[in-house]
Amino acid sequence: MTKSFGAMSVAQLSGLIQTAAVDPIEVTEAVIDGIDAYPDRAVFTVILRDRALEEARASSKRLKDGRSRGMLEGIPMAWKDLFDLKGRTTTAGSTVLATGPAAQADAPIVASLQQIGMVSIGCTNMSEFAFSGLGINPHYGTPQNPRSGDLARVPGGSSSGAGVAVAAGLVPVAMGTDTGGSVRIPAAFNGIVGYKATRGRYPMAGVFPLAKSLDSLGPLCRTVQDAVWIDAGMRGAASPSIVSRPVKGLDIVIPDNVVFDGAQAGVVTAFETAIDWLAAEGASISRIAIPAFDEILGLMAKYGALVTAEAFALHRERLAGPQAAEMDHRVAMRIRLGEKTTLANYLALLDARERLMADVEQLVGESFVAFPTVAHVAPAIAPLEADDDLFFSTNGMTLRNTMLGNFLDWCGVSIPCGTGDADMPVGFLLSAVGKRDEALLSTALSAEEIIRGEFI
Repeated sequence: MTKSFGAMSVAQLSGLIQTAAVDPIEVTEAVIDGIDAYPDRAVFTVILRDRALEEARASSKRLKDGRSRGMLEGIPMAWKDLFDLKGRTTTAGSTVLATGPAAQADAPIVASLQQIGMVSIGCTNMSEFAFSGLGINPHYGTPQNPRSGDLARVPGGSSSGAGVAVAAGLVPVAMGTDTGGSVRIPAAFNGIVGYKATRGRYPMAGVFPLAKSLDSLGPLCRTVQDAVWIDAGMRGAASPSIVSRPVKGLDIVIPDNVVFDGAQAGVVTAFETAIDWLAAEGASISRIAIPAFDEILGLMAKYGALVTAEAFALHRERLAGPQAAEMDHRVAMRIRLGEKTTLANYLALLDARERLMADVEQLVGESFVAFPTVAHVAPAIAPLEADDDLFFSTNGMTLRNTMLGNFLDWCGVSIPCGTGDADMPVGFLLSAVGKRDEALLSTALSAEEIIRGEFI
């Protein structure tokens, strides 16, 4: 029987590899076999079998020679199909790019993790051009949420395959990108951990963009500890320096505007239960309005969204030519909205953003902000595919809470905190103002067990 190495945490698997209980070649072969046997063929766009085995053999030799490169040596991981991998065409979830030139080199972040011994297993599916929080893809198929027991539900996007690959136990970690929630949303919908770093924490070269003023990176994995380890590797460190900080005395702010509007009762109950547990352990909880949240929504209604303006600038020639007919029409429709944003309005958005970031930093300070990652659990796929109006309204609600953090350039960690409707996972989003990633991760390390409760 194939060992489920993909269902282990990074830390668990690292312990086995470092003690020679298992060999990276054995691990890699078993993970690939598990992916091959998994019935949902929409999770991965490609398996990098030859590359993975070559990297595993090199890792195995280093370990046998006593030259381990650190705690991530031999750990398999998957890459959202936005990251350049040498010799392969980056599709960004679109058939439009599928016949383009192969990448001449790995993206720097891919090279960094390979350098410390990680093994690239394959590329995961995604929303086309990363432009949806739902994860539906008509070209490569829509990965089904493995947590659903009643019907086919969305995986969350845009890092859809990454979320499913981890939640289904195919790989211990997958790398995603987050422009409006694309790491944290699939983490919440699939019941795993997703860490969105402050924009600029990692190099973005070789990563196909959506909106450069908002794009950030982050891993989807099983535990906060795994995210801490991967973060260290992404910054070139063989081991992490971040340690947990006590929950007692932790200052958590809960916004009482915007983020709970229209939220499902089960989501609110799961979140509030986790808050009660944190308070019982000595965390200080306060509830305040964050006026910037309402202003962000007002700015988007007045000027349009930053993401659509920048996405249109990136894709305007594609939309004006024959390739537009090859795109998901829902993605094309959303991108075309950016054409309405004039240069004056775009600059007004940037000015307002800078002001609001300063205002919120003064209001929140060193406190952490908590609210549900998404106001609802993963919805069914079929109705969204059949009704464009339902698709757009659901997509907007799905992205609403997380995109606030992108606009304000926060960092955030989504942690599973129970279940809501249809026994589907709920995410607890813990955030901090930009560049406080170390403080956020150290706090999440200690708070995770409390937040999760009995949820596994």
